[in-house]
Amino acid sequence: MNRNPLIPFFIIMAFGIVLTFVLSFKGLGDAKEMAEEKKGGGKTEQTAEFNPEQFYQQTCASCHGQNYEGGVGPSLKGVGQRLSMDQIKDVIQHGRGNMPPGLVPADKADAMAKWLAGLK
Repeated sequence: MNRNPLIPFFIIMAFGIVLTFVLSFKGLGDAKEMAEEKKGGGKTEQTAEFNPEQFYQQTCASCHGQNYEGGVGPSLKGVGQRLSMDQIKDVIQHGRGNMPPGLVPADKADAMAKWLAGLK
């Protein structure tokens, strides 16, 4: 009935060391994939066509409402009559009031501003 109390600790230690090596090699493989995607070699969502209305429904509708009527954020109906394209783009990129900056990627801000200016 006398067992060595150190054996469970050695087993756990060995398992931890093996797990550390396995996860390290997995991380190296993931780093290579991320580098390829950054260079444009991998398929990412950026290759898809940007749809401002779909982006709005996913990102902006929670504050501005499903029908652009406003809620937490102001109504977006007729925003093109109240603000110029440059002002709309500025708000999209830098935020205003409770709206945080950078919700729309910088390269998509022109398309989003044009779409918002056309809302009636």
